[in-house]
Amino acid sequence: MKLASLNQGRDGVLVVVSRDLARAVKVPAIAATLQAALDDWAVLQPRLEAVYQRLNDHLEPDAFAFDQGACHSPLPRAYHWADGSAYVNHVELVRKARGAEMPDSFWHEPLMYQGGADSFIPPHSPIRLADDAWGIDLEAELAVVTDDVPMGIGAQQAAGHIRLLMLVNDVSLRNLIPGELAKGFGFYQSKPSSSFSPVAVTPDELGDAWRAGKVHRPLVSHLNGELFGQPDAGTDMTFDFPTLVAHAARTRPLGAGTIIGSGTVSNYDRSAGSSCLAEKRMLELIEHGAPKTPFLAFGDRVRIEMFDAAGHSIFGAIDQVVERHEP
Repeated sequence: MKLASLNQGRDGVLVVVSRDLARAVKVPAIAATLQAALDDWAVLQPRLEAVYQRLNDHLEPDAFAFDQGACHSPLPRAYHWADGSAYVNHVELVRKARGAEMPDSFWHEPLMYQGGADSFIPPHSPIRLADDAWGIDLEAELAVVTDDVPMGIGAQQAAGHIRLLMLVNDVSLRNLIPGELAKGFGFYQSKPSSSFSPVAVTPDELGDAWRAGKVHRPLVSHLNGELFGQPDAGTDMTFDFPTLVAHAARTRPLGAGTIIGSGTVSNYDRSAGSSCLAEKRMLELIEHGAPKTPFLAFGDRVRIEMFDAAGHSIFGAIDQVVERHEP
């Protein structure tokens, strides 16, 4: 099943989207918003699935043409957004470039931070920031959305609480990060609002690409129309999504609608390209002694998308231009 939120009101208007992303239908009699659907998922999911089947069979009389540009992120705001760093080879590379040893614990326990969840950016809206000297970077990722997750759950049980998957652009301000982390209190200003794909999908939509708690498809990023990277999201993912969910729930329950991100998708095979500029710059630093690729500037366009084996877009595209924020 595929679900989206039209950019209407603070929490959007829930629509069911056809598998080919061509048509959609509102479902106010079932749930007004995606958060409402997740709050009562066990009861409402079968009803939403029935609408999805009718929509794919062209039997929904109220269906309309689906416009990705009319969407907000599937959850325009969320109770909880936490981002991991499941691709430890990416962390290892960044630390290597600055001559820092990586603790062995990084291979056994995920890194994770809690981000701001009250102001996600619509997937086709500009990334507005006051200064492009802050080192603006894209981070192409995947994320899962959970139902209610009990505290202390194990990874095997956590797998059963993953309800939806989305793509992410976790925008980072690289030149602000060192100063913040030096204070020993974590990210805040260096992690502005994130964006998510127009469409969230249930795991079964991925077929055999969803296995072992990972998505085994390339995550494709373009920068100003040029291919930037297409690493496979299932390759070199040290911590799968059930492990990330269990890590987040170790000391607290997770409410329905919790979003858990994978961190920047990265492969050891660097020929697949990168999912963030920081990684590309680190590779240049190691090879040439200095980075050559600049961070994002005003006017740059980022596009993030994932395709199935037949070349069809699964989640729709995150497609954004970086613009100057005018107070």
